[in-house]
Amino acid sequence: MATIEKSTVIAAPAEQIFTFISEPTNLPEIWPSLVEVHDVTPAANGGSDFKWTYKMAGIRLEGASTSVEFTPPSGLSVAIKGGISSITTWSLEPDGDGTRVTIHAELTVPGKLLGKLAEPLVMRENRKEAEIILATLKQRLEQAG
Repeated sequence: MATIEKSTVIAAPAEQIFTFISEPTNLPEIWPSLVEVHDVTPAANGGSDFKWTYKMAGIRLEGASTSVEFTPPSGLSVAIKGGISSITTWSLEPDGDGTRVTIHAELTVPGKLLGKLAEPLVMRENRKEAEIILATLKQRLEQAG
């Protein structure tokens, strides 16, 4: 299992950020490789379960996300199955006049040999993607405010 963690401070209240990221249909707007979110259903914990289409290195992957933790406005976690499985957690905490947003992902690259060979590439791409997600989220919410 490999771990990625990236964070940024956004000049917006945690409630506004949480509302945006907890709506799965907003995610393709900030997540460059996330092509589509569909079949969104309410989860028992207040979050959402949904299916998605993702494109990595020209390959389309289909999968599903299940809400694991939903604690407004401090964060949420989803279990992601399909292609590369992960537990992805968004944490929000006060930081000066803004909110520190952290993405923490624990990824499992599939396949024994291929997984070990592909893992450095997958991790590099996912680290870049996490940085882009946070930068785009920051731009989107700071312009809205």
